[in-house]
Amino acid sequence: MEIIFSKPDNIDSWLRLAAEVEAIFGPMVDVPEFRAGLIQAMQENRALGAISDGTLVGGIIFDTDTNEILWLVVSNAARGKGIGRCLIGEAINHLDSNRPIRVQTYDSTIEIGAAARALYSEFGFRDLRDGGLNPAGLPTRIMERSISGK
Repeated sequence: MEIIFSKPDNIDSWLRLAAEVEAIFGPMVDVPEFRAGLIQAMQENRALGAISDGTLVGGIIFDTDTNEILWLVVSNAARGKGIGRCLIGEAINHLDSNRPIRVQTYDSTIEIGAAARALYSEFGFRDLRDGGLNPAGLPTRIMERSISGK
């Protein structure tokens, strides 16, 4: 597996990943703003893709201005293989370690979000505050990684 910056010609692969998680993330594939946001992130080198055997199996979008991870996805078939860990680590390397890093993820009451929460915790993220409901109607939390990463 390799982690690379994705380019707009990879959009269809990213939309296939998005389709796998719409039930828990909310509508994305048919939302023009989502597609435009993905393309913009790719053009600005803020979209990292995990490639295995020539196939996109995971991706992460981050924002250097706000110093946050905006979106993490790993295909159903590739979960449990360390891909999310690699993507988070690489995204953190591109963010400012002299500022807190934030991410919005599922509340601890959402079982399907437990793996993502555990990964973020491994990287030093801690619950900061309520994040409201995501577009799928699931409760979220804002997590923050302090400057020291601890």
